[in-house]
Amino acid sequence: MWSLETLGRVRLSKHFYVRDFLYSEIGNYHQIQNLPRDPNLAIANGRELCTQLLDPLEETFGRLAIRSGYRSHELNQYGNDNKLNCARNDNPIECHIWDWADGDKAIAGTSLAIPWFTDQYEQGRDWRDLAWWIHDHLPYSGMWFFPKLCAFNLDWRPVPHRMIGSYIAPRGLLLRRGENPTEPLAQRQRRYADFPPFRGIAYP
Repeated sequence: MWSLETLGRVRLSKHFYVRDFLYSEIGNYHQIQNLPRDPNLAIANGRELCTQLLDPLEETFGRLAIRSGYRSHELNQYGNDNKLNCARNDNPIECHIWDWADGDKAIAGTSLAIPWFTDQYEQGRDWRDLAWWIHDHLPYSGMWFFPKLCAFNLDWRPVPHRMIGSYIAPRGLLLRRGENPTEPLAQRQRRYADFPPFRGIAYP
């Protein structure tokens, strides 16, 4: 039996703990608990998300702002039923229910903003610069970008889909599952030539 305090203390990676992903504005306002049915599965999938995707981002760009992390089955269903920007629980791209499945169907995702990039985006920088950087450096499965803060959903799967979409112009799919980028590597690299070195922050 997990206590809430014990669950929150579980370390997922060098930079993240379970507690970093449990807060939900929907859950807080509507008084719905946001706790996993299967803590061990949520932890296992969350560790993959953090070690493979979030830690490298943190060590490259500095602090990440987690906008939405884990959602329980009940909380996500409530959000979908009430049109609160939550996909159906069984939607293939729903990524916030970390304890939804294991094996090849496992998934863990989060919605985040990178303050370093948000500042540049608000001055007119193209969101695709960040999208292609992530594509070329990290084993992500899916990304969806949003106009506010250039926040985006980022998810991990054991077999990545490698798909990029956006609600920022140009809207729609930048990269479909199974397809190659429309921009050659050299062109993509020019987009992010001024980005910080990959994992270049030397934390103590």
